[in-house]
Amino acid sequence: MSQKAIAGVTVDVTEEGYLTDPSQWTKEIAVEIAKEEGLELTEQHFAILNYLREKQKKSETLTIRLVGHSGIVDIKGFYGLFPGAPMKKAAKVAGIPKPASCV
Repeated sequence: MSQKAIAGVTVDVTEEGYLTDPSQWTKEIAVEIAKEEGLELTEQHFAILNYLREKQKKSETLTIRLVGHSGIVDIKGFYGLFPGAPMKKAAKVAGIPKPASCV
C-alpha cells in the first residue's frame, strides 16, 4: 500500500491506484481520478458512482449486469460513460476496491 496526493488530500492507494479506504473519498477526489482516466464526470457518472458505493457498503458483488439493472443506465450506456473497462474505471473513480470480477 502506498499514499498519493489527490485533490490536495493524501489518500491510501493500491499499486493500481484504487483507494484502500473508501471513507477518504470525496467528489473532488473523484473528479481528479476521473481526469487521470480520461473522463469528465457528469451527474449521471455521479449517480453511478454513488450507486456503486452504496452497493459496496452492503457487501454486494459489483458487476456490469448489476449496474445495467440499476435503473440509472443500461449496460451500453455504462460502457459509454466508462469506456474500455467500465467496472474497473467506475470502481476506481468511486473510491472503492477493485471488484473481484475484474482481472
